[in-house]
Amino acid sequence: MNKITVLISSILLTFHTFSYAQVTTSGISGRVSDETENLIGAFIKAVHTPSGTSYSAITNTEGRYTIQGMRTGGPYRIEINYLGYAEYRKEQILLPLGETLVLNARLNKASRELGEVTVSGTQPKFTTEKTGITTHISPQEIALLPSINRGIADLTRLSPYASGMNFGGRDGRSNTFTIDGAHLNNNFGLNSDLPGGGNPISLEALEEVQINIAPFDVRQANFIGASINAITKSGTNTLKASAYSYIYNQNMRGNRIGDADLGARDAESKNSYGFTLGGPVIKDKLFFFVNAEYENSPGQITQWRASKDGQADATHLISRTTEADMNEFSRILYERYNYKTGSYSNFPGGLTDLKIAGRLDWNINAQNRFSFRYNQVKNENWMGTNPNTAEPAPLSGNRISQDALSFFNSCYATVNTVKTATVELNSRATNNIFNQLLLTYTHINQGRDTRSEPFPFIDILQADEQGNIKPYMSAGYELFTWNTATTNQVVNAVDNYTFYSGNHKLTAGLSFEYQTASTSYMSNGLGYYRFSSFDDFKTGAAPEAFALCYGYDDVKQAGVVSFVQSAAYLQDEWNLWDNLSLTAGLRFDHTNFVNDILRNQAIYDLDFGGKHVDTSVWPETTVQISPRIGFSYNVFQNQRLTIRGGSGIFTGRTPLVYLANMPVSAGMYQNLVVYQNKTAEDRFNLNQLHTADGKLITNVHEMISALSLPTQISQQGSVPGAVAGVDSHFKMPQVWKTALGIDYAVPSTFPLTLSVEGTYLKDINAIRMVNYNMKEPWTWEHLNSGPDNRWIYPSDASYRNETKGAYVLTNTHQGWGYTGNITIRSTPAKDLNLMLAYTHTESREISGMPSSTASSAWSKVPSVNGPNFSRLERSQYVTPDKLIGSLMVRIPYLKNRLSTDIGLFYAGHSPYSYSYIYSNDINNDGITNDLIYIPKNKNEIDFKTTQDANLFWHFLENDRYLSRHKGQYAEAFAVNAPWMHRFDLKIVQNFSIKSGNNTNTLQVSVDILNAGNLLNSTWGLSQQMLTPANGKILTYNKDDKTYSFFSQNKIDRAFANDQDVAQTWKLQVGVRYIFN
Repeated sequence: MNKITVLISSILLTFHTFSYAQVTTSGISGRVSDETENLIGAFIKAVHTPSGTSYSAITNTEGRYTIQGMRTGGPYRIEINYLGYAEYRKEQILLPLGETLVLNARLNKASRELGEVTVSGTQPKFTTEKTGITTHISPQEIALLPSINRGIADLTRLSPYASGMNFGGRDGRSNTFTIDGAHLNNNFGLNSDLPGGGNPISLEALEEVQINIAPFDVRQANFIGASINAITKSGTNTLKASAYSYIYNQNMRGNRIGDADLGARDAESKNSYGFTLGGPVIKDKLFFFVNAEYENSPGQITQWRASKDGQADATHLISRTTEADMNEFSRILYERYNYKTGSYSNFPGGLTDLKIAGRLDWNINAQNRFSFRYNQVKNENWMGTNPNTAEPAPLSGNRISQDALSFFNSCYATVNTVKTATVELNSRATNNIFNQLLLTYTHINQGRDTRSEPFPFIDILQADEQGNIKPYMSAGYELFTWNTATTNQVVNAVDNYTFYSGNHKLTAGLSFEYQTASTSYMSNGLGYYRFSSFDDFKTGAAPEAFALCYGYDDVKQAGVVSFVQSAAYLQDEWNLWDNLSLTAGLRFDHTNFVNDILRNQAIYDLDFGGKHVDTSVWPETTVQISPRIGFSYNVFQNQRLTIRGGSGIFTGRTPLVYLANMPVSAGMYQNLVVYQNKTAEDRFNLNQLHTADGKLITNVHEMISALSLPTQISQQGSVPGAVAGVDSHFKMPQVWKTALGIDYAVPSTFPLTLSVEGTYLKDINAIRMVNYNMKEPWTWEHLNSGPDNRWIYPSDASYRNETKGAYVLTNTHQGWGYTGNITIRSTPAKDLNLMLAYTHTESREISGMPSSTASSAWSKVPSVNGPNFSRLERSQYVTPDKLIGSLMVRIPYLKNRLSTDIGLFYAGHSPYSYSYIYSNDINNDGITNDLIYIPKNKNEIDFKTTQDANLFWHFLENDRYLSRHKGQYAEAFAVNAPWMHRFDLKIVQNFSIKSGNNTNTLQVSVDILNAGNLLNSTWGLSQQMLTPANGKILTYNKDDKTYSFFSQNKIDRAFANDQDVAQTWKLQVGVRYIFN
């Protein structure tokens, strides 16, 4: 059957969406009784006080009631009436996002003295039905958390499981993020940032955020890391407005790190302007909310500068590259080729960002409520030259670093546009039947820009003091920018049907998602030259390597991935007793790829030890099953002690870039050629790349002609320089999560709670890259017969010479992780909220998929025996131990005409992890990412010099990791930088004036990041591995055929203070006017 027909049929049959029926509302439930029995037919009314929105329910034969699809937040007024009984009323009730508040009521017989009962006091902390691991971020926390970037990643700091956008030691690309249910994931997955430059919506538009690590609700899916749900603000019956501005510049930061002055302050600034407006269109019926925000933040792309004497000074960001060489390089390029490199001492860049959001809420009638939301972001952010390359072979250093420097015109900007829309209808058919229909559309586009004219990219190499060949200078059109763009469109619709029967809440859902992503990617699209030295470049010698990617028939073609993912699920939430609830659900996810792609017969004909790569076959259609069970046990029936937990399977998503690599790299639309100075044929081709007058060929068509490359694809196809494929049995990633939590309300005169949580995760289908072109190693020689017996790759380790590698996306069942957390929360006084949390995390995986290209995702995995044979290693996304805390308080005075708000956030943790690896290729696999063997004693390895031996053993004995792991291979990402302790502070001064029924408020705010550093320039600093080492502490010398000699980079300690200005304190001033 044609795949498009399958798509249409799926839409017609399903008419629902999957993505992840993310929860966008709240609810209440409970039981109504008197002193002796449950009350049947009691009337419950819940009123959202700000908007007048009213919800109602009637108790069933067991005295139970439930209301779903309610606005989050509040406050709410709850009224319960029953004939012959006094009215029960409770006020100031707040409903957290995605949870159901349990509110049981005991009514008293009516009397002349008792007309109604109003219950007041503090809402208990543990009154919601929660089974898994969840963090709620309230409006107060959004407003008072110190932030200058003002992005979602700032808010996620409040989750004790977060490390940036990575959660529980898992890649941030394995998360799911929604705004009002709309899909805003970084689906393509070039990095772990959210779309729109990482900030897809203004914080001013957000009402509440929920972060789920292990929710045992089968409606929530499509993640194995975390599910981040955000909802936007809604209008109320009161007209509200605000206008605000935030300002920062280079004089509002520190300029010292310890005793070191960071020198002249390069111009940088940040100016943000915005407004919000919300209110009623029709009172109690129709409401609106809008927000717009613009940011302009000019600044330097990089602080690295050239040296005068060729001596690198990493502490002051001085490269070994000399000003004289940079000037001469730039002059030659202009005089010979009329190419302008731009500056090497000034890298003006920065960010511009425009965000727009709007929402309508309509109370159609008592049974139906409708909402519509639209959000749009346009973002441009300048970046430095990409530090490395995939073809011809990775460099052994970065292009902008202590080793090398590039020019401004070799930098680039990412240009992001995001548009999302959501339509939601919440309905109540009867007292026991509820329905939620959610329709969303998302369009994400990411392109690139540069100031460079079209020109080949050129790398100049030079040996460092240890003889290691590293990049030295770079110029030209940025290597990954030409014809690079991605577009992602997602259409989804979810329908959740909920039926209440006695003490059971049954939910049935169907969902459908259609997603398509197109990517054009032409690394080396204008040609790439690599020279062994600056002299070789100047004298017209042949380059040591060359690469070119070009489109057949001169067409720039995009690779496309399109698929349909539908789901069906059923769940029962059973209140077994008043204090024990059980949740059991089953979810079926069906994935079907629907776009056709071409087979490259030349690739398919390659025999990789009996394996073939078919570039015309997507993974076969699969149904993945996710059962889950959860429980919540209120031990003493007074919310004092609650035990909760669950276990189940979660199905996630694969970053689409790894799927799109196959059609992009199939060689049917474009051709990639790579030449290195290793074979006679390659040397011949490298000598064809100069014109008769000794100049480099800089025109792509002339390169194609000089190398006699094909310009049209044949029916047979041709073999590209690197092949990317997808295993036909590949499945979306799946994990099994188990969680247990204990919540205890400590007896005290004020709310004080203690939560202890633990999770365990086991991979069922993790993802990795395998190089089909690599033979099995069972007959290979070993490095030695001693403890370091890693395999040595022979010259014929590859099956084929026609291609560099055949990198195939596949699954592995290996991998696990766990977390343990203790959190204390307290409200010792009105409007004073305290939190302190400690989390320990461990996660092991075969591959963290550290790059977006297939070859780099394979080669950049640190290993002992090469990436094909890698063992379980610590995940690169792990923060082993972390301590966070927050204080948020409002201090009113002068009868509330003045008030001061204070938000303080603390984080203590190791900010970086490293791997101890060799500086060169010890096992001849062509990759400089080999984990070292840590000798047990001085007799196990020989050093080239006594000085090297003494330096190494001094280093080892004083290094915490090395000294504890003697006689072992080093583990990947197991070396942690020293702990960093930082305090961020926000102070808001409010000046309020009442005018009739309206309130006018002027706010002046100050955000100080790393506030301790403002007091002492040695506080709040992170330490990085010293840059001559950066984990590469040993060099293996292959010139001796008898013994293994090692040479130590000349350093005496692993870590030193990071000398970047980003380490210093930073201050931002804000001004805001608020109407009501």
